[in-house]
Amino acid sequence: MTSRPQIMTGKTCLVTGANSGIGKVTARRLAEMGGRVVMVCRSRERGQRSLDEIRRSNGDARLELLCCDLSSQKAIRNLAMEFIERYDRLHVLVNNAGLMMRRRALTEDGLESTFAVNHLAYFLLTNLLLDVIKISAPARIVNVASIAHMTGTINFDDLQCEKSYSGMVAYRQSKLANILFTYELARRLERTRVTVNCLHPGVIATNIARDMPKVVDLALRAFFSSPEKGADTTVYLASSPEVEGVTGKYFDDLEETRSNEESYNKDVARRLWEVSARLAGLAT
Repeated sequence: MTSRPQIMTGKTCLVTGANSGIGKVTARRLAEMGGRVVMVCRSRERGQRSLDEIRRSNGDARLELLCCDLSSQKAIRNLAMEFIERYDRLHVLVNNAGLMMRRRALTEDGLESTFAVNHLAYFLLTNLLLDVIKISAPARIVNVASIAHMTGTINFDDLQCEKSYSGMVAYRQSKLANILFTYELARRLERTRVTVNCLHPGVIATNIARDMPKVVDLALRAFFSSPEKGADTTVYLASSPEVEGVTGKYFDDLEETRSNEESYNKDVARRLWEVSARLAGLAT
């Protein structure tokens, strides 16, 4: 086990998509730093397997498992309720889980899957946990986005890709939505000592392209970097004293950098917030 400074001792962290890839590495490293880590996974079996694997390498790891299908708003609400019943603090929320769909598919709520999982799940879960995050301040929210947002745009006339569908176009839109959400939430949380930042993790070999043809998935894995490298910026934003108090920023390879120009449009951000709240059944 790598010896890491115990800077997360006494802190409770929640990481979504923690059974594999960047999420799993993030959960392991935060636990190595002394954090109490709640791993959110879709599959209890896979989640437990990953939790057990981390514990084998670090017997002192404080890890717990909650299960949630993040494509389901009912499941997200149940997750938030279960977390609040079990824990009275949340110092770090890492919204990490995501997907890329080759074909258009709908969730049980009738929403396009990429938009629902990659954006609305971040939006809904964060808002449902916001009260416990605020009372835990100083606290941090970290949203895993992607450099793919640079060529994305928010198409309010076709957010659900009903008129036409491209897996990459839907993905780019969802990742831009992550960044707009980050900036707008940071503005709304001014003077609360809760920071919100987002990041590009690098071009990483994870399960995000699992819906793509097998040959494409294998080719990507051979070319891309490892989840170990991909988790560096996520863990940095979740734990480093260097970014204490930094909020409303986009990071790439541990460095603050500019996101695409549309991401700074406050009118677009506010409109996306209002639409997202309506789709998620939350008050604006």
